[in-house]
Amino acid sequence: MPQLRRVPALLLALTCGLAAASPATDLFDTVTKAVQTGYYGWSTVDRVALAQKYAPILAERCAAQAEACDYGTGRAVITDMLKELGDAHTNVRDAEGAERLAEVSQNKSVPRTGARVSRVAGGLLVVSVMPNSPAERAGVRRFDLLTSVNGQQAGTDQPVGSTEFVRLERANAPITVTLHRAGSPDRDLILTTQTLQARDEPTLSWVGEGGRTALIQYPTFLSSDSAELFLARVGEAKRANAEALIVDLRYNGGGSLNECVAASSVFGPTVYRARFQRGGFTYGGLLGDEVLSPVARMARPDWRVWKQPVALLVGPNTASCAEVFAFYAHTAGATTIGEVTRGVGNSGVNFQPLPDGGVLGLTILKAFDAADHPLPDHIKPDIVAPTDIAALTSSGQDTTLDAALDVLKTQVAGRTDPENEPPAPPKQSLDGR
Repeated sequence: MPQLRRVPALLLALTCGLAAASPATDLFDTVTKAVQTGYYGWSTVDRVALAQKYAPILAERCAAQAEACDYGTGRAVITDMLKELGDAHTNVRDAEGAERLAEVSQNKSVPRTGARVSRVAGGLLVVSVMPNSPAERAGVRRFDLLTSVNGQQAGTDQPVGSTEFVRLERANAPITVTLHRAGSPDRDLILTTQTLQARDEPTLSWVGEGGRTALIQYPTFLSSDSAELFLARVGEAKRANAEALIVDLRYNGGGSLNECVAASSVFGPTVYRARFQRGGFTYGGLLGDEVLSPVARMARPDWRVWKQPVALLVGPNTASCAEVFAFYAHTAGATTIGEVTRGVGNSGVNFQPLPDGGVLGLTILKAFDAADHPLPDHIKPDIVAPTDIAALTSSGQDTTLDAALDVLKTQVAGRTDPENEPPAPPKQSLDGR
């Protein structure tokens, strides 16, 4: 990593032609200072040179507005600059994005329909439906497709995406959607909102032959009780004598390191090492809870809550803490199925406030396992089984889930003592550094 060199804003102005002070330049200056002095990730890009490159770009874009150059202009230039840094964990969010982050992480109560959506080709894919919510009462199901919202087309390259949908929910007015479901004619629905918790909880359902495989949809690690909630769902599956478990992480973008490390210890003791610019720390998890690192290191490796076969569903929307969870679960014997994940699982961030009311997500740590090996950035699945959105929305076939059920069927059939014999760890296929 290059030696850190901080360049004052005045020097940037003199050498790079930075525009006169404005909201845009204030934002640029705040971000570049933080990145130059506080970044500690895997990128080797010269961050001082990066700021020097983008300062004149900002000056050019601000030329017409001068001192009135707005935050949006600055944010656009900063976004391009941070893309060139090459660390997806380091990014800026505007004030609305910061508010959404706070809503979930602090478990605030907000107006919601109860449907969580993801932008895909053809519409907004419903990736979860909160129990007892207006969306559930209106008949919305997981993997329904919303093709239009309030008369506007939705989906990839369309006016309405997931951000716009949330914005409409927060307006606390009825939302008219066109719903497409495999095997049914399209229909229009009016979704109302009510005050609900902002974050989604893990939910348990049953799939496979005879309904003996537990499926836990795990949407986020942001809330401070996400590990506790996951442990509760695993306990429900155990009490119902589930023969296997599937954890769906395909739309889990991460969250608190404490929570994902604790949650992953459902499958065996975990130890996580973090290195910062100055020092580091070690902590871990045991039996679904966060513990002090010496306890995790000394714990018997067979201490685990879940001892039956387990599969993880992963994909390009599986990121950050969800990748950490997948790494430790895989190390304990889980089979990963789906697509390669986002690729930020070997670092950690904190969030710093910005002048525009937004936040800077800044990478401040590198992640290592108990043997002091860097955690992988991506998770490469053991079984490649992409989620076919066309099949999902036209015939209702979940190709990734089907692949997991096939794998687990074989594992269950091959077990001699389901209660005490953990599954043999699959061949390593994690793409580490």
